Amino acid sequence: MNLAGPRALPKAQQARFKVSRRKPTIEWQVCGVCNYDCTYCIQSKQYRQGHPSPEEVETFLAFFRGLPGKWEVKCSGGEPFAFRDFTRRIVPGLIEDTPHTISTLTNLSAPLPVLLKFAEQTQGRLGIVSASLHLEWTTPEEFVEKAVALREAMDPKARFVVNEVLVPGRLDEIKRARDLVQAAGLRWFPQVLKTKHGRFDYEAEDQARVEALTGSDPTPRQANLAPSYLGQLCWTGVEYFVMTQQGEVWSCRTARRHGQGFLGNALQGDVVLRGAPQPCAYKICPCTTPANRGMIEGVRMESDLESASGE
Repeated sequence: MNLAGPRALPKAQQARFKVSRRKPTIEWQVCGVCNYDCTYCIQSKQYRQGHPSPEEVETFLAFFRGLPGKWEVKCSGGEPFAFRDFTRRIVPGLIEDTPHTISTLTNLSAPLPVLLKFAEQTQGRLGIVSASLHLEWTTPEEFVEKAVALREAMDPKARFVVNEVLVPGRLDEIKRARDLVQAAGLRWFPQVLKTKHGRFDYEAEDQARVEALTGSDPTPRQANLAPSYLGQLCWTGVEYFVMTQQGEVWSCRTARRHGQGFLGNALQGDVVLRGAPQPCAYKICPCTTPANRGMIEGVRMESDLESASGE
């Protein structure tokens, strides 16, 4: 499928978007800049900087206007709220000029008035707010207070989840944070620590704590254990893709790390999505979003955007 211009899709493809059980989703890195510098971040510092120019923002918005059907645009970074044009132009542009649902992944560090403004802007159009709790930079009490305020101001039909990486050596602190989050009535989503090459190898004592925090056999809704879908039919690159702040479009995160699955550049207007699903070629899936949006055949999808993904 060619998304380079506003041409109409063939009728067969139009029908697919009308009846699809999957939820077409884009994970867009709206900026690289991040105000945190977590020791366990697997994104190299050289990529944690920069943001699109005003002209590029307008090109991105034109790209979203040209997408067929209704998608979920999941905005991440870096930290999206660290980029002024996120709430000043990107969110209003998506709301006013497209039919798409808006979701975001944030460390919740923005001033509360900014977060409340976002809640106001996205009434009726918000899918999921995935709030990452990083104990290196905040206390659980401060985080929960802000999270509760945002949740109360958000669209009541939207979902809110607190995700937290299971950092070795800090698992007792993380358990306490989890208890505070859940006591406030918020959903908590644990993520195993990942490296550039796969899952982190916890020591035995920490591994026992990890298993206690994630449960014995969690689903993608309950924890992110970076499972393997090797060989299973996957719709990434068709009704799901990731996009960088430079406009590069890739079928999924793992494919991008392997230098595979490149689909074009939105800023250059040459994005062409795949026409059919392909068997997964990778040993782990570091993000639960594809599975929770129905992209993995044989894996039960979330319904009505009830995803708990922290990616």
